[in-house]
Amino acid sequence: MASLQDQLLKAGLTTKQKTRQANSDMRKKNKQKRSGVKVEVSLQEQVKQDLEKARLAKQEKDNALNEEKKKQLAQKELQQRILQILNSHQFKAPQGEAVYNYNFNGVVKKLYVDEVTHKALVNGRLALCGFDNMTYVVTRETAEKIATLDSHIILVKNDKTETEQVDEDDPYADYQIPDDLMW
Repeated sequence: MASLQDQLLKAGLTTKQKTRQANSDMRKKNKQKRSGVKVEVSLQEQVKQDLEKARLAKQEKDNALNEEKKKQLAQKELQQRILQILNSHQFKAPQGEAVYNYNFNGVVKKLYVDEVTHKALVNGRLALCGFDNMTYVVTRETAEKIATLDSHIILVKNDKTETEQVDEDDPYADYQIPDDLMW
């Protein structure tokens, strides 16, 4: 049986030159495949590679967005935890005539408390915390716990040392100097 080329030649649908050219092209392709030279990538393979690149880029973008959402959620949980601690450990300071001044977001504010609470704030037994434009009076231990979570919440936390050294030759050693002068 004759080959397809022979049949096409006999029918007059092709010429000898075209068949030689087709055979030559076929041999060149086979030789390139055997020698390892990469033949031009087909359009299908190119589309597959582009789709894979797009998928990887989308995956990377999605991962970055997920990380950002996780950070925001963790920050929100931290804020809720701090608010819960402040609400549950808040010290209800009785209203009084003593004024305690403190700085909250760059504004000097006044807190009217009784003398006992005022001395506790000055001596460091109580502290002031500020969260969402609210001021909370809490114990020193609660303030230390909140400071481990977020130190920017603490407005006032005095650390008064009781072991101040007194010079023996000081003529005014018997007179105590108040730290919280009210003018």
